[in-house]
Amino acid sequence: MCIKMILFDLDGTLLPMDQDAFIKKYFGLLAAKLAPYGYEASSLLDAIRVGTGAMVKNDGSRSNETVFWDSFTSRFGEKALADIPLFEEFYKNEFEGARSACGLNPEAAKTVAKLKENGFRIALATNPLFPAIATENRIRWAGLKPEDFELYTTYEHFSYCKPNPAYYKAVAERLGVAPEECMMVGNDVSEDMVAETIGMRVFLHTDCLLNKAGEDISVYPHGDFSQLLRHIDSIQPLK
Repeated sequence: MCIKMILFDLDGTLLPMDQDAFIKKYFGLLAAKLAPYGYEASSLLDAIRVGTGAMVKNDGSRSNETVFWDSFTSRFGEKALADIPLFEEFYKNEFEGARSACGLNPEAAKTVAKLKENGFRIALATNPLFPAIATENRIRWAGLKPEDFELYTTYEHFSYCKPNPAYYKAVAERLGVAPEECMMVGNDVSEDMVAETIGMRVFLHTDCLLNKAGEDISVYPHGDFSQLLRHIDSIQPLK
């Protein structure tokens, strides 16, 4: 079956980053933003980690957004819902400071453009743990625009997360394609290569490789953006 849709991960794939450095910077900025409003840093960050874990375990019955805020309010009470505008303000403003923990690879935007020129549909299959505004910012940090993608997955609109294969099924269904018509490109062996289990082709982007389980990556097509294009060309010749 021909590939119609290329799905890209964002963090560590289109957007170069050291994930630990990014999380440290991001959490530090958020804690500083919310400290004047009564959120003690360690309690805040623990609540975010627990809420993130709840989203990762989401069974599809509720949006990730709902799951996160249900978890968050279990720690801080219903009053926390009145502070949602503070979080939105953070992502519009202070979150920009986390950009310093990321790099920029011009080949990312060039690769997306090349594939679109060759008739491939392009979507962003980033783990839907962030609100749309945060995802849109990170897309721009990567030298791309939100409108470059048919779809970008955010916590408002998805009810599964990576590495649950149901996430990839939901993405394919939302895009109206069969899994076999998709290729998933990502840097995380455990989170991105699992797409193969539902019939998607995969490509492991290795510039910022994450391989926590120490798997043998030779079983996957892998490499940088130039190798990705060569791999796709070997399957469906590019112009």
